[in-house]
Amino acid sequence: MSPRKYKIVFCTPAIYSAGGVERVVSCKASYFAEHFGYDVTIIVTEGHDGATFFPLSDKVKVINLGLNFEDLWNRPFWKKVMLYLRKQWQYRHELTAVLTALRPDIVISTLRREVNFINQIHDGSLKIGELHLSRSTYRWMDGGSNLVKHLFSRWWKGEIVSHLQRFSRFVVLTENAVAEWPELSNVTLIPDPLTIRVTGRSPVSAKRVVAIGRYSYEKGYDMLLRIWALVEKRCPDWCLDVYGMGDPTSYVKLMTELGIDKSRCRLNASLADVSSTYLSSSILVQPSRFEGFGLVVIEAMAFGLPIVAFDCENGPRTILTDGQEGFLVPAFDEACFASRIVELAEDQSKRMRMGEAGIKASGRYHINQIALQWQSLFDDLMKDR
Repeated sequence: MSPRKYKIVFCTPAIYSAGGVERVVSCKASYFAEHFGYDVTIIVTEGHDGATFFPLSDKVKVINLGLNFEDLWNRPFWKKVMLYLRKQWQYRHELTAVLTALRPDIVISTLRREVNFINQIHDGSLKIGELHLSRSTYRWMDGGSNLVKHLFSRWWKGEIVSHLQRFSRFVVLTENAVAEWPELSNVTLIPDPLTIRVTGRSPVSAKRVVAIGRYSYEKGYDMLLRIWALVEKRCPDWCLDVYGMGDPTSYVKLMTELGIDKSRCRLNASLADVSSTYLSSSILVQPSRFEGFGLVVIEAMAFGLPIVAFDCENGPRTILTDGQEGFLVPAFDEACFASRIVELAEDQSKRMRMGEAGIKASGRYHINQIALQWQSLFDDLMKDR
């Protein structure tokens, strides 16, 4: 254990919802406080009364600035920009005041709304930026045919390199992500940790496929439903359970259009405790169009589930090897994806063999090992302070 007890601050939008970043921040903050004895604070802008979705150590302090940027989501674009700029000014003012009062050693930003100004806050801390997205999807805006949105998005993405250069370290999650930023000399690779306690191994005997994520374009659930429409005809005794944040209405409509049996394909809300879901499933599918990492992949592997995933940008290709812990399907070959699910559904011994390989591979993501990489980074940055 490092003899130095650092004061660490995380800046992230929220910890009240079931997202991967929320899970990772809560996990690391708790571990740093409990095992390293660090003084840890999480500063958020969204949510109410310090509510947390995932377990958080009592030793971790939460400061909610209550700015509620999420209220802007359904506003017209022009109005959204004006309100956003006002909230940004307020955020900069309040975050500066809080950091100046706290005087942390290190501030870790998940590179959201504070990325444009956090390096200009002179609170005495070193700044670390941590990116959970691929470069092509960071600051991505679906403008459709809207020229103003398109130009705004191009400008917005073009500014980011100059901001990232100012961080003491820029942490990314995969080797692919390191290669995406050739302009930067401050890039460090530290993967996300396995964030849940593994309570057993799935016997992979249940005739159940599971997907966990968000009801959003990048997660590819529209493709998954088209895939499942093929699978359910060949595997009449298997079911699919999807768990996700967001509104599944459009996907329910697609199920109807595809004639999918809704008693065997269920679109569920998100889960706080996914352990029992992994234990009662036999295959995890990840049909994402793009990923920054793939937290649910390493979780499912740790519980002994074989994986079927599209070989999308970043994500699964950095975690599993095709044919060993599961299958990497050429992006975005829906027929091949369906055939791989059927192949596993028809062969329990293959599921068990791949599940065993997944358990072994997931060990390198244990929180103990990942936390030591962060501790080493902190020590390296602070050694000359």
